[in-house]
Amino acid sequence: MRSVFNFSAGPSMLPEEVLASVGADMLNYNGTQMSVAEMSHRSKPYEEINAEAESLIRELMEIPENYSVIFVQGGASMQFEAVPLNLLSGSSRADYIVTGQFAEKAYKEAQKFGDIACAASSKDKNFTYIPKNISFRENLDYVHMTTNNTIFGTRCSKVPATAAPIVADASSNIMGEYIDVSKFGVIYAGAQKNIGPAGVTVVIVRNDLTDKAVPACPTMLKWQTQIKEKSLYNTPPCFSTYMAMLVFRWLKKQGGVKTIQKINEAKARMLYDLIDNSKFYGNTVAAEDRSIMNVPFVTPSPELDEKFVAEASKAGLKTLKGHRLVGGMRASIYNAMPLEGVTKLAEFMKKFETENR
Repeated sequence: MRSVFNFSAGPSMLPEEVLASVGADMLNYNGTQMSVAEMSHRSKPYEEINAEAESLIRELMEIPENYSVIFVQGGASMQFEAVPLNLLSGSSRADYIVTGQFAEKAYKEAQKFGDIACAASSKDKNFTYIPKNISFRENLDYVHMTTNNTIFGTRCSKVPATAAPIVADASSNIMGEYIDVSKFGVIYAGAQKNIGPAGVTVVIVRNDLTDKAVPACPTMLKWQTQIKEKSLYNTPPCFSTYMAMLVFRWLKKQGGVKTIQKINEAKARMLYDLIDNSKFYGNTVAAEDRSIMNVPFVTPSPELDEKFVAEASKAGLKTLKGHRLVGGMRASIYNAMPLEGVTKLAEFMKKFETENR
């Protein structure tokens, strides 16, 4: 059993069962007498890992047949450039919804490649809400959104209305809550929140959008390159993909995405209820836009915030310091964080309030 609970925003906590499997496999994966870390990506054992990983994510996310799934390198940040390079061969126009630091980075990267506009932003209130009733321009190649804001603790619970294909950076809530893939043209996500360790990025793209790349799109950034080769065009992030496969197996054993979403909602509700019923803790996010993956909160002073983080760490509640842009604390409660860990955090919060108010 774990002696600590890791509330890091990413790389995040991994299921203990998965880590145990990795340890058992490290010197001898599936009778090969090799670790996956030293195995050829052209070997049959790895091809089976690659195929199972794709099959499981398709099943768990209910991905329609007219979508391709690839596992690539570079993190979600690489897709900030890959998205416009793969989709701007039409009008060369796209609208972005800017709801946080990473959404803003994606917007700025895309501006290098076409007529890119900010359709809406919540920067005016430090990204503590999600813009509503957004008007988009006509004749767009795509609209870009971020489904969950890791730093500021917001989530987009509704898909915006637009005729253009919607591209979603779902890095911090993918597989933590149900996403209707059919409503999106492209979904991409870095692994290090709910999928596995850093190193692999999932890209889900509707097949009618795979031939839209601009001529200058580099071969390695072109989705079609990896789709044709089943994510094996070059040496892939083998070990990260293998661990993602194990996490997918674990998630299936838990009952799948819809089941884990209910658990995640219960974990988040425990913390938000405590915060809302306290005169000691605060959360500035609009209630209807609160993330169930990342819960930021503060005490009455920066000095108490610092004390909270230090004492929580001693109590086995690790990595609770908030992002520098927000301050305070942030509890990231992704799929692998058990209810036990959130319960322990809630109990510590009550104790700390009693001792410091």
